[in-house]
Amino acid sequence: MPKLKQGFVQLYTGNGKGKTSAAFGLALRAIGRGLKVYIIQFIKGGFDSGEWYIVDKLPNLTLKTFGRGKFITKKPPPEEDVKLAEEALRLAETVVKSGEYDVVILDEVNVALSLGLISLERVLELVRNKPKHVELVLTGRYAPDELIEAADLVTEMREIKHPFNRGVQAREGIEY
Repeated sequence: MPKLKQGFVQLYTGNGKGKTSAAFGLALRAIGRGLKVYIIQFIKGGFDSGEWYIVDKLPNLTLKTFGRGKFITKKPPPEEDVKLAEEALRLAETVVKSGEYDVVILDEVNVALSLGLISLERVLELVRNKPKHVELVLTGRYAPDELIEAADLVTEMREIKHPFNRGVQAREGIEY
């Protein structure tokens, strides 16, 4: 039985830090209230990330990662990256349509779209046809205008200042 009467589509985008962190914060709040959460990470597999160490200890939270953990800079993108993103999207379609989860987070889906790894039309179809009670969260830079228009809530993280610009590398437990 659904726990949410009305699920919305949230979109976190922009060049600033915090999109994935905001989504994981929402996930933590949701499971704290007994909601079931499924997180699908596009293009983030293959590297060490702090959130992976705690997920198995939390109730009602499933995390599945896809990707090689490498920056994708080639156009067209390597076939392996396309295949992994397509697999992630198929899983997202299955999970969302099942209605079994109250919150579904598609982390870095906007980046996958911007790289041409997956079809915008399929993501829009997923947004349009999600069950009424499912809260769907989409993260990543470069959100297309069509997704911004389709979302109920849009937050843009804007970088004003970041230690990386002074040569500070990503820190374990803070950035990953």
